[in-house]
Amino acid sequence: MSFLKEIKRRRTFGIISHPDAGKTTLTEKLLLFGGAIQEAGAVKNNKIKKGATSDFMEIERQRGISVATSVLAFIYKDKKINILDTPGHKDFAEDTFRTLTAVDSVIVVIDVAKGVEEQTEKLVEVCRMRKIPMIVFINKMDREGKDAFDLLDEVEQKLGLRVTPLSFPIGMGYDFKGIYNIYGKKINLFSGDNKQTVSAGVEFTDISTPELDGIIGGKAAETLREELELVTEVYPDFNKEEYLNGDLQPVFFGSALNNFGVKELLDCFIEIAPTPQPKKSEERLIDSKEEKLTGFVFKIHANMDPNHRNRLAFIKIVSGTFKRNAPYLHVRLNKKMKFSSPNAFFAEKKEIVDESFPGDIVGIQDTGNFKIGDTLTEGENLNFKGIPSFSPEHFRYVNNADPLKSKQLYKGLDQLMDEGVAQLFTLDLNGRKIIGTVGALQYEVIQYRLEHEYGAKCSYENLPVHKACWVEPQDPKNEEFKEFKRVKQRFLAKDKQGQLVFLADSSFTIQMTQSKYPSVKLHFTSEFN
Repeated sequence: MSFLKEIKRRRTFGIISHPDAGKTTLTEKLLLFGGAIQEAGAVKNNKIKKGATSDFMEIERQRGISVATSVLAFIYKDKKINILDTPGHKDFAEDTFRTLTAVDSVIVVIDVAKGVEEQTEKLVEVCRMRKIPMIVFINKMDREGKDAFDLLDEVEQKLGLRVTPLSFPIGMGYDFKGIYNIYGKKINLFSGDNKQTVSAGVEFTDISTPELDGIIGGKAAETLREELELVTEVYPDFNKEEYLNGDLQPVFFGSALNNFGVKELLDCFIEIAPTPQPKKSEERLIDSKEEKLTGFVFKIHANMDPNHRNRLAFIKIVSGTFKRNAPYLHVRLNKKMKFSSPNAFFAEKKEIVDESFPGDIVGIQDTGNFKIGDTLTEGENLNFKGIPSFSPEHFRYVNNADPLKSKQLYKGLDQLMDEGVAQLFTLDLNGRKIIGTVGALQYEVIQYRLEHEYGAKCSYENLPVHKACWVEPQDPKNEEFKEFKRVKQRFLAKDKQGQLVFLADSSFTIQMTQSKYPSVKLHFTSEFN
């Protein structure tokens, strides 16, 4: 198959939502329809020992939440689909923000009962800023929840989106009868007994036929006709160009747990979703159709296999063909590297691939050469922007709870911090280590993984820090900067890259410091944009 045909076959997207909206369940069902798995594992049900395919870390199975982005790929109707299932929990938002740099489009999952929630608002804002095309999937229609029109209004107002429904529910909760697929002009009827396998619905092309009354009942049929008339009057017609430009968001209704509405979503998605898109680097715009390889690391995962202490760097291919054993330039280190066993993913199952194309995610065994944001090319000096580290919200001293295992502890911390799970700061004054995270749940994950993957134990001590500010002096040699360093000595630390960080105990301290030392700039992200 030619290079351009391979690009046209690719669809790379992320699934985002608030925790518990059913994101991981939707991922499971997409795999089910893609024939990638035969049976879906209930994410929350511990009686079924089969966990969700995309939640493959032990702690995820115990908690029933996703704590790391997982990458899954499958073929559906000759399209190669790459899904990045992201954590919904706000404590892991940074992983999700980074993942959004590697996707070409997004599916936003919303719970019918809870509507638009806070975490969804933040993530959608990032997508809107980046003009990422979005499809909205309103989930759990088999439960009692908000009225369909109320939900559409809420999505428009709270998320600032312009929506158009491409499917519409017939009833809800106990009265949920099925879905009218506006895009495909047919009706699928719901039977609540097809949770684990795929079953075909009944198709109708003409909703004015009296036959419809016989199947879903006269009252439901009348309501559906009225609601569809209202939909055509109130909402704009679907326009693919507007969707691809991020100006119009199609909405689907369904129940992922019951496999309902998922096929409609997938069938429409592969038709309308964008193929791999051009990406901006600091130097120029890279077109996905360029023949020379470019790609960047958007995630690092330590310990994919605890027995081998290995790390995987996840690389999004932006242009060209990634070939096994071909030499590529690691731009930051300015050295050529070859990769003998690049992996393609199916959750934790990996297979070695000989070549990958734009839109694909490749996993590379890494011994510590890669950092998040690194670029690979065939020789050109390029850097992709937009993967900063944010200032953490929580700070704690980390103490070694088992002095005999200090080597394992430092190795574990080193590798986990490379993943971007959290940030490590070392105090200038006494060398004590501080972990900063976006959410408190991260500390549990770090403690758990240190013990179970590295055999090291740690304890924490609270630290009253409000924000980590990266320090950028106008002139490192001037007196003002020297005085700043002397006065603030107790609060200065280095991050993992050796950059100077000021750990401020309040927003008042930050204001005072900035007015007292105007030539010393303080930043809340490590990439000074």
